[in-house]
Amino acid sequence: MDRDTPNAIERATQRARKILEDDFAAQLEGDFDIHRSGTVAPKAGAHLSAREVFQREKIAAAIEHKRAAGMDAPQAVADYVRDAAFTTLNRFVALKMLEARELLQECITKGEHSSGYREFCGLAPGLLLLPDNGGYRLYIESLFDELSTEVKVLFDRRDLASALWPKRSTFEQLLEILNSPHLAEIWGEDETIGWVYQFFNSKEERAAMRDPKEGGSKVPRNSRELAIRNQFFTPRYVVQFLTDNTLGRTWYEMRRTETTLVDRCEYMVRNPSEKIAARPKKDPRDLHLLDPACGSGHFLLYAFDLLLTIYEEAYADPASPTSEATGATLAADYSSLSALRKAAPSLVIAHNLHGVDIDARCVQIAQLAVWMRAQRAYRSFGIDRADRPPIRRSNIVVAEPLVADDRMAADFVSRLGDIELERVFTRLVERLKLAGDLGLLLRIESLSVRETRYGQIDLLAPPEDRIRTMLARFIAEEGELASTRRRLFADDAAQGVGLLAIAERRFDVVLMNPPFGSGSARAKSEFDKAYPRTKNDVYAAFVERGIELLSSRGRLGAITSRSGFFLSSFRKWREEILLKTAPPVIVADLGYGVLDSAMVETAAYCLEACS
Repeated sequence: MDRDTPNAIERATQRARKILEDDFAAQLEGDFDIHRSGTVAPKAGAHLSAREVFQREKIAAAIEHKRAAGMDAPQAVADYVRDAAFTTLNRFVALKMLEARELLQECITKGEHSSGYREFCGLAPGLLLLPDNGGYRLYIESLFDELSTEVKVLFDRRDLASALWPKRSTFEQLLEILNSPHLAEIWGEDETIGWVYQFFNSKEERAAMRDPKEGGSKVPRNSRELAIRNQFFTPRYVVQFLTDNTLGRTWYEMRRTETTLVDRCEYMVRNPSEKIAARPKKDPRDLHLLDPACGSGHFLLYAFDLLLTIYEEAYADPASPTSEATGATLAADYSSLSALRKAAPSLVIAHNLHGVDIDARCVQIAQLAVWMRAQRAYRSFGIDRADRPPIRRSNIVVAEPLVADDRMAADFVSRLGDIELERVFTRLVERLKLAGDLGLLLRIESLSVRETRYGQIDLLAPPEDRIRTMLARFIAEEGELASTRRRLFADDAAQGVGLLAIAERRFDVVLMNPPFGSGSARAKSEFDKAYPRTKNDVYAAFVERGIELLSSRGRLGAITSRSGFFLSSFRKWREEILLKTAPPVIVADLGYGVLDSAMVETAAYCLEACS
């Protein structure tokens, strides 16, 4: 993208956010008696229909959930409005991107005159007679329902952030913004949704968070501030440099240099005279990659492309080993290259790519971006939409506290039917209290082992699916209002179990652009105790934690402040963590001007864990 294009995206995003937030705040106050001050009327007004009463109950439950997580009343209402605006904007940005990829028929580019809607009305002519754009809304919601079978985190209309729908004038303004000629070229770019996330929070808002004169603080006070202060777009060349020299280099060594990634990975550093330290080959399904601060998923997107090549090379290799996942080789599991290509995109998402973030909005975007990359791969392979395997789940999770009243948590635990599972789940709830502030810095993998006379054994690996099944059953057992509260509990619990599953795993590759500076004030005591050698800067702790999550000879690639390589305060980080456990193999001193507006001198580097 040229420099003018991000500026155009920023202006459009900020304008769209304002009109949506103004509209939704007015709806909450005027229609539902939910005020910006945090005051919520005890009962729904008599003017509301039964459907609107249910809608109000969902919104109130969402706000109550935010208050239980530690927000005061005005913050909870403001955060709900922000969530609703963000989700709405992301959905319509996604529709534009799906149109550009021909994954959807034209649906919003010409508004009610879009060809998809006209065809839809041909099947149900009465839609055109519904007042206030009612027919068009039904059409758009039907698209959301279809997409939610795979991209549930964004398009599921049961999501409480989607309880509001923009008024007609707001809706028309939103379409006008998205259909601007100035944005016509961006919808085919995979990074566009990441730019929207980047610009949803303005530079002025981030600056105010840091300025005590504006009511801010020099130290992030909570997880939201920590996330927003560290929203810096990772440039494509940095993503390639770090991925080429971790994932690319790992496969290069497994293949004894015989790989087309030599040409594909233009930033892979190779010395013509070097002696290659060969690695044992792995089935691609056993290559695991993690971004512990994944943002909108830029590392995952580029890694996705390299992994497709890796799958095809392994398939053609008669010496390729069997997979730990299936006990067979790719060639044994897939009868032809075309059969492999039909499966490969979903295999990459199911087995290879893992991501964590403390911002649910990031996870929403990253999951969508990876799904769209998979659809692009299917299309390049010539696989029709009807023949594509559905992608139901990804390994990209949000780290957040599990908020529930004691009675609900106790009710769920009692249904697990396993004393050890009950113990682990109860402790998981307790440990996740600071998940929104610390993310994967929480060493929760210790919860999943128990002492026996035979030593320590893994407890949750097999029963994870049992817990998910119990959660699904748990939300289906009662009426609609109870179901709303239970669904919030179940969603939080599912994310917690997903975070635990990632923490238990060891990875061949860890890639990151972690937050830097001070961590959240709320988690300072826990953070300082857990990371005594790296507590002076959160990025150093992320690198320490990333090394812990590496398998033997695994590689970590990071872009961070360069300060750790020379300041005396980072001496223990250099000497006790890097040099002793994962020495640097490549360092690029990049300086200023790399991470957008961040006033920090950066370095991009790759480490390799000792064997």
